[in-house]
Amino acid sequence: MVFNDQEIAGFAGFAERLRDAARGETLPRFRAGAAVVNKNEAAFDPVTEADREAERAMRALIEEAFPDHGIVGEEFGVREGKGPWRWVLDPVDGTRAFVCGAPTWTTLIALEHEGRPVLGIIDQPYSDDCLVGFGGETRFHRGGVARACRASGVAALAEARLSTTDPSPNAYFDAAAAAAFARLAEETRVSRYSMDAYAYGLLAAGELDLIVETKLQHHDYAALVPVIENAGGVITNWKGEPVGSDTRGETLAAATPALHEAAMKVLAGA
Repeated sequence: MVFNDQEIAGFAGFAERLRDAARGETLPRFRAGAAVVNKNEAAFDPVTEADREAERAMRALIEEAFPDHGIVGEEFGVREGKGPWRWVLDPVDGTRAFVCGAPTWTTLIALEHEGRPVLGIIDQPYSDDCLVGFGGETRFHRGGVARACRASGVAALAEARLSTTDPSPNAYFDAAAAAAFARLAEETRVSRYSMDAYAYGLLAAGELDLIVETKLQHHDYAALVPVIENAGGVITNWKGEPVGSDTRGETLAAATPALHEAAMKVLAGA
């Protein structure tokens, strides 16, 4: 089954309604002393009312407008659909940032067609930075104005601005992955940390050049793929396979194919 540009543009308008509904739940709770619940007894995996209510608001809109569409959400799981379309929702990506008052958390919204992400939104409500990728273009929205944006074009590691959420071996990386990241960081111009999915928006806007992560889940990366690819960037796992091909949740996003290839070699120890 195929879709046309007009159809996906219509879905993009609806996705912006989802974004606005999520903003209505997250923004009033940000820096407002939201109660934090730990979802994981073995480690700190926080969730707040903002996460849950934002996802509820988005799911309600989808269920009303597109009852045949599937839904995958971080907080409330999977609702099977009856056709090729499925929404993937991460209402607050970067809940640790949210509970620390740092405006680097985002809402992630993806639309998949037969399992392939074809539309993605990365939205930071507090700064009003929103990136929407589909149909061969990624647009940066702020203050009611939208403009096309592109990845930087940087091709050399020595010129690259690198990011990851947490490079320590006791966080998202195991010891081997942390060592691989450290090798890569030594080759790049500068490294910046703790920006979660916001970093991928910066890459699409040309402000970062390279991002390396592990332990991402489906709701963490589905929206990233259309935003990065439609801005001219590359995003795969560490072996150059589609994101989600491995069980380690790896992503390697780069501004150009040449930079991506160079980073893969370093990560592999070549």
